[in-house]
Amino acid sequence: MTTQTATRPRPVDVYRTRLAERGHVEPRPHPTVWGDTSARGPLTAPQLRSYRDLGYHTEKNVLADDDIRDCITEVDEITARLGDDDRVIRESSSGDVRSLFAVHRLSDAIAEICAREEIVGVARQILDDDVHIHQSRINLKPGFAGGPFYWHSDFETWHAEDGMPRPRALSVSLALTPNFEYNGALMIIPGSHQKFVSCVGETPDDYYQQSLTSYRPPFGTPEESDVSDLAEEHGIDMITGPAGSALYFDSNCMHASSGNITPFPRSNLFVVFNAASNAIGEPFAADSPRPDHLAHR
Repeated sequence: MTTQTATRPRPVDVYRTRLAERGHVEPRPHPTVWGDTSARGPLTAPQLRSYRDLGYHTEKNVLADDDIRDCITEVDEITARLGDDDRVIRESSSGDVRSLFAVHRLSDAIAEICAREEIVGVARQILDDDVHIHQSRINLKPGFAGGPFYWHSDFETWHAEDGMPRPRALSVSLALTPNFEYNGALMIIPGSHQKFVSCVGETPDDYYQQSLTSYRPPFGTPEESDVSDLAEEHGIDMITGPAGSALYFDSNCMHASSGNITPFPRSNLFVVFNAASNAIGEPFAADSPRPDHLAHR
């Protein structure tokens, strides 16, 4: 007698990307606010509607001065402890730390911040589900040396390389230093989250090792004409704010940031929340998934 093992059917991919030829810009078939905009939670109904339309929401005074000092101290201690570790990403030009990944697993203080209602509660309210941390990191742009991050949609990468089925995820960016217009603050094309921009090119093996240090990664990067069309239609918003402020933004927002050649550092703690019902599986456009510190399974 023979037995057959049932295999889980792969979901139909409505976000095809890493294509052989020109990419496509398609309307997003899934919502941004997954529940009722009148649902109770940290955000008001008007704030939820604004998030639905723009793709992001900002708040001031989410972190206190002590929280900020703890995070910055933790970065120095974690970096010294890890040494030459894959979780520490350095600028290819200067060797300065560019990103530090899985920080909520490396620091009890950062884990406690991530679990606060004004942070994770917003994710639960918008995604209308229990959530888990898909990724956490601190991005550092030291004065005179911080490199840029080119235009991209996080969801395109998480879908292609991590196997995230739908854009039922969001990021929270917590400012550890003032984010000025001139020190590499985040730029978002408001409303861009309502369209999915596919990218061209087959994902190489272990591509994350190149993409995380590259100013303009060769794959997973939208075509200039598509970014131009979105910017002409929606404009570009510069997200500035004092230390302690927060930016909540949809996983499919087209965003970027310029380099920092000012004397003033720009550092942010990023926490990515994914809906429990949106668990990642096999990558949709890569031969193997990225390491756990980039996409927690």
